[in-house]
Amino acid sequence: MSIETVLAEARTGLRRVEPHEALRLQDDGALLVDIRPRHNREAEGEIPGSVPIERIVLEWRLDPRGEHRIEGVTEQTTVIVLCNEGYASSLAARDLQQVGLPAATDLVGGFRAWAAAGLPVRAEVTPAIT
Repeated sequence: MSIETVLAEARTGLRRVEPHEALRLQDDGALLVDIRPRHNREAEGEIPGSVPIERIVLEWRLDPRGEHRIEGVTEQTTVIVLCNEGYASSLAARDLQQVGLPAATDLVGGFRAWAAAGLPVRAEVTPAIT
């Protein structure tokens, strides 16, 4: 199976969101999770209020029943995952649904679509949760 097929299958279970909708959902309490590597965040900035979590520990930090989850994550938490352009985030959101976050999804076009839409970006880089 090709990665294009894997990606298409992952997206069948997601209700992906556009940048302006992601901002509205964030204002309503959704958790924006940035899985981009630090060098990308340093070069391009971050979304204010987003939480950078390294992809390698994503499921452990967001499993609503896991002992290593970050504070406040429950099965009802809406999580919007973002990467550079919206590819890796689709796979990550699918994986989060599989560990008990049915409202997990991702940002169409990723961080770059957010920035291109003129939405807020901050230059300071937050240390990622590891």
